[in-house]
Amino acid sequence: MKTKPVLEHADVKKMLAAAVAHAQKNNWPVTIAIVDDGGHLLGLERLDGAPPISAHIAPAKAKTAALGCRESKGYEDVINNGRTAFLSVPMLDGMLEGGVPVVINGAFIGAVGVSGVKSSEDADIARAGINALSLP
Repeated sequence: MKTKPVLEHADVKKMLAAAVAHAQKNNWPVTIAIVDDGGHLLGLERLDGAPPISAHIAPAKAKTAALGCRESKGYEDVINNGRTAFLSVPMLDGMLEGGVPVVINGAFIGAVGVSGVKSSEDADIARAGINALSLP
């Protein structure tokens, strides 16, 4: 039987703190969500001034990245390049840039999703959170 790493509570706290610090440094009012590899919510921070809808979008982006084992931007690109039928994919509601998977030793163990500013900035915040883990 194989074993794999998992996100622990301390990891989630560390990632949230780093992502919040990055967002606040740039005065970006966002919501940050962290999920496990099944897309289940482990942590959420909605910063002051973040749009209420961002509390729904951030977890959806994270879930999409976790279940798809790739950045959510990939799905946005597929749709924008004309494959609109992809919108019917089940279980993926956050097909917008801003969801980034957490990968350790080749294992996809979760994802971070961010919503509230430009999509590229959302992804930057997600990466700042993931980088706090000092992954190999």
